[in-house]
Amino acid sequence: MNIPSDLTIAQNAKLVHINDIAEMMGLNPETDLEHYGKYVAKINLDALDRLKDRPDAKYVDVTAITPTPLGEGKSTTTVGIGQALKQIGKNAIITLRQPSQGPTFGIKGGAAGGGYSQIVPMENFNLHLTGDIHAISAAHNLISAMLDAHIYNGNALNIDIHNIAWRRVVDLNDRALRNIILGLGKRFDGVPRQSGYDITVASEIMAILALTTSLQDMRARIGKMVIAYDKEKNPVTAEDIRAAGAATVLMKEAIKPNLMQSLENTPALVHAGPFANIAHGNSSILADLIAMKCGDYVVTESGFGADIGAEKFFNIKSRISGLKPNAVVLVTTIRALKAHTGKYRIIPGRPIDPGLQEENVPDVEAGAVNMVRHLENLKKFGVNPVVAINVFADDTEREIQAVREIALAAGATGATVARHWAQGGAGAVELAEMIVSACDMPNDFRLLYPDDMAIKDKIETIATEIYRADGVDYAPAASRKIRQYEEQGLRDLPICMAKTHLSLSDNPKLKGAPDGFRITITDIRASAGAGFIYPLCGNVRTMPGLGRTPAAMNVDIDDEGKVVGLF
Repeated sequence: MNIPSDLTIAQNAKLVHINDIAEMMGLNPETDLEHYGKYVAKINLDALDRLKDRPDAKYVDVTAITPTPLGEGKSTTTVGIGQALKQIGKNAIITLRQPSQGPTFGIKGGAAGGGYSQIVPMENFNLHLTGDIHAISAAHNLISAMLDAHIYNGNALNIDIHNIAWRRVVDLNDRALRNIILGLGKRFDGVPRQSGYDITVASEIMAILALTTSLQDMRARIGKMVIAYDKEKNPVTAEDIRAAGAATVLMKEAIKPNLMQSLENTPALVHAGPFANIAHGNSSILADLIAMKCGDYVVTESGFGADIGAEKFFNIKSRISGLKPNAVVLVTTIRALKAHTGKYRIIPGRPIDPGLQEENVPDVEAGAVNMVRHLENLKKFGVNPVVAINVFADDTEREIQAVREIALAAGATGATVARHWAQGGAGAVELAEMIVSACDMPNDFRLLYPDDMAIKDKIETIATEIYRADGVDYAPAASRKIRQYEEQGLRDLPICMAKTHLSLSDNPKLKGAPDGFRITITDIRASAGAGFIYPLCGNVRTMPGLGRTPAAMNVDIDDEGKVVGLF
């Protein structure tokens, strides 16, 4: 089948006015929306109070097996499910993260979905949208500037310039900025010190945007952010340097979720975009709270595999929001299961190994141990998992049947092929029906650990119960920080593990369902404003780099002023 490019499909879409989308949700376009053209709007938070007495929708999270570097189509599946639920007569709302310009201009591409299951206008979605990410950059870097100005102008708080946690951010993959020296030049150019840049979506302010529940709550969280330590090792916050108020003002519009639509005019709320391997990898609580009052089903997505995004969805997002999922969709592909045998290498930008495109049922069965491990983990949270098999043209019926049988034997409530990329919502109707059935089944949702558990015990619970590690080793600095955080009263915060997405372990080379390994915590940081502790497992970077042939090379404007080359 000859499918046009994602951009071509998106640019030929028949969009309806965003007011029509709002009315489908029971929103009032005149009072609830702030328009950004005909097809994008922000939703005023006042709508939450007006909608509070409506019943809650069913809540569905879409996650995945451990992905290949190419991804397994999780965002596409989320959109496809929303469209398919509409096809079977359900009022569905999709909630997604806004993609970073880092992967958009890098290798992975955007996160608007793909094929005939996309959020549109696609160019807006993948680029500036309504400026939320730019607002985060501005707020974050304002705090950076005020911190350095405080140090230069006398350092009244006695800040230790060798113990500053707050770096600057930019929403691009730029490895040259990972480590820099500030303040070079003459005396009035600042105090020289070592620092660096993170990508904006790794900013704590991004994590706060996704977890906040009101403007006042966001103001309080930004004020609690620990940006440095004084020479007595006491924390210095954004409130201490009087930067929290101005930073919140810069975020005043960004806190409002963005309303868009799918190719089939299904409502979609797009809001926040925290990285999944560094932050919690989920869209905003505010978007979900609004969506839960505006439809029968809310379909959201967690970043990367279920050991990262879904685990954080349950233990962080659900813990904070109080929203409990009714079902979970585990996305898998035949290609990824074969790769989990460890026989094949998948390198972005290079041709797919021909062996991955040939029928090989034994390899599918061997690699399916990864899917089984994720299903076992999901059931520990008491949720009902459904397996979506995203198919490629080379997948065979024997391979698909093998996945279906293994999934059902491992406890999935349903497993079926999903062809939404090529067929839109019609290609995921059977999947949608399985999700409806799963939502109607008894649900015993539970968290993996209690709030009052010690920080190390929480880390070790995740490592042993979800990753199946034999134990955890801590760098001396990490152990010292854990003691420090507990002394500061941060013991009750949930854990946001920062690790590779390419393995259940902290070693990206270990495929399948590894065991006999230990997790190494090289460092640990506190996001006191966002409300979590994040240990760094192995070599995790907070600023990615561009490859030899980044996607940005293909993006341009044609003679008519239309965007070309964007996927």
